[in-house]
Amino acid sequence: MLDAVDAALMRALQGDGRATYQALADGVGLSRTAVRARVRRLIASGAIRIVGVLHAGVLGMEVLGHVSLRVSGPVRPVLHELAGRDAVTFAAQTAGRFPAVAHLRVRDDAILAKELTELRSLPGITGAEVFRAETVVRDAYTSVRTLRDIVIDPLDWRLVRHLQREGRASYAELARQVGLSQAAARSRVVRLIDAGVVHVTALVEPSVVGTNEQLGFGLRCKGDATVLAIRLGNLTGVSFLATGFGRYDIVGNAVAADRPALVEVVESVRSSSGVTYVETWDHLSVAKERHRGDDGGPNVITESEPEPAVAGARREAGG
Repeated sequence: MLDAVDAALMRALQGDGRATYQALADGVGLSRTAVRARVRRLIASGAIRIVGVLHAGVLGMEVLGHVSLRVSGPVRPVLHELAGRDAVTFAAQTAGRFPAVAHLRVRDDAILAKELTELRSLPGITGAEVFRAETVVRDAYTSVRTLRDIVIDPLDWRLVRHLQREGRASYAELARQVGLSQAAARSRVVRLIDAGVVHVTALVEPSVVGTNEQLGFGLRCKGDATVLAIRLGNLTGVSFLATGFGRYDIVGNAVAADRPALVEVVESVRSSSGVTYVETWDHLSVAKERHRGDDGGPNVITESEPEPAVAGARREAGG
């Protein structure tokens, strides 16, 4: 049974998956030994996985489009088509004005336009309305930070691969894996994290922690959308927020343990100063949800794959 301390530890590990047990203990007021036991239990139970998540820019996926789809006929075949597309990182059947929504992650606006053209031609899809994200203000699965321009060599990529599989691997273990001294491995990992190339975070399993209820929302607002989004990002239950242009000013996602709690999240959003319009859609069935740290997913760098194209992080010549 998860309690408030477990929830606090999960939030802390989402912010920094490599936080020391002592730092976590100081944050929740327990002993280091007790916190270590709790974190290990959370991992062993499947409540969380601690992995390294690559910055979207490293993978050439800096452009995010939220697409609201009109569908004629059954939605399930459409979701099947969406799930098979590499550019689609999220697809769900929804209750609301649109029967399906999808997130596209691509390199630039030209590719986004091409993907949208192809989506509109899929059987069953009769229309698509797009929100083009400009700034991701909150994302439960990665940090919101700028990717700094640094040179990344093959040893760095090998460290990234190991962090993707085991985000809390010790510096001694990482050093053994790549053939470096412990001090050298630590220096490289800290540099990669500080530059925003990789963020070590806890991926939470909703069915284990009891946050099975989720919905998406689109907002229109007056004034500065980014300032409003930053304020909304501090609300409990808001797991994703992005500002942009198109159908909405802000798109977000909310999660909760049950319907009453989800209603409270939405009410908090509605009552925030600056919000002039709220549209919600219930996620009835999620067909695809891909994070940049999922094992075996197409965005995980593997030993046999070349390094991805990078933006802001440069490969060393000959690497």
